[in-house]
Amino acid sequence: MRSGLTHRRAIIVGAGQAGLAVAAALIGLGFRPQQEFVVVDAATDRQRSWASRWHSMRLLSDARHSTLPVRPLPVDPHEHPRADEIANYLDQVQHTLGVDPFWGLRVVGVERVGHGSVLQLQTAEGDVQTRNVVCATGAATHPRIPAWAQQLRVPGVVLHSAHYQFPRQVPTGRVLIVGGGNSGVQLARELSTSHEITLAVRTRRPHRPARTFPAHARAGSSWLGRAPAVQPVFGDSYHALRHAGVAVTPAVTGADGGQVTFADGSTLAPDSVILATGYDPGDDWLPAEATAARSRPAMTGLPGLFVAGIPAHSRPGADTLAGVSRDAAVIARTIADRP
Repeated sequence: MRSGLTHRRAIIVGAGQAGLAVAAALIGLGFRPQQEFVVVDAATDRQRSWASRWHSMRLLSDARHSTLPVRPLPVDPHEHPRADEIANYLDQVQHTLGVDPFWGLRVVGVERVGHGSVLQLQTAEGDVQTRNVVCATGAATHPRIPAWAQQLRVPGVVLHSAHYQFPRQVPTGRVLIVGGGNSGVQLARELSTSHEITLAVRTRRPHRPARTFPAHARAGSSWLGRAPAVQPVFGDSYHALRHAGVAVTPAVTGADGGQVTFADGSTLAPDSVILATGYDPGDDWLPAEATAARSRPAMTGLPGLFVAGIPAHSRPGADTLAGVSRDAAVIARTIADRP
């Protein structure tokens, strides 16, 4: 195990927006980074996930609703920041806080030591004990791949939106984008000028103009701190996409070789497929106790173990830059009050 990790009051797992929000909240209560708490992250290249998003990606919220309390985004507050601007911003927040993460350290589990208040954090390099562990490994960590995609064989590419970067990455021809959320809508618009696009959508969701509401970048995220019965699509409407030449179809129900089948029984033989099918959270290393007997948002059923920035463990909007600080404040106060 690396030196500098032992005998720390808290270990924050994840150096993204959630981890930095918790670090900021702890510092606000007098905790010293690298001394009383440390931050670890599995990324070996010191790069947060924002840095790998596609080049033209912009948040659906403007800069006023896309910051942590530590410092503002250094862009026009009415602009919708690009993903790379968010990545740079988080680097600046890290520097402002004086946090020096342990990069390239993958956490695989956590468990309670005996019946006391000590937790054992299991990593790929060995175990370390601490009194508090914060899971801040993200709500959009693992690309979600539908089962039918394993049966798909196309002449071009099949990739998840997490691995899409720019239009030249996709060979010319018929492109099927699967997923009618905000990511799918953005990609359909971008590729519509250079490719023949079909967008497969599961539900007919209402459209809201991006300039009107502080929306969030990921499909399925809540807005304004509430979870509406039907999640709105921000930016382009399906009608606007049709006007731009995009064919909008029902959801994909299966694939056989080079052909996909839609919910209405129609079929398509695409040249390439982009899966804008969302993500699973990075909480797969947590024990069963984490979801048992939770008393309030960000808490778990294991004393000393907390989760920041994952709505399933908290509240709608916890996975956003504007919303994660609520989790962070609760977690920091609880850590400070623990014996």
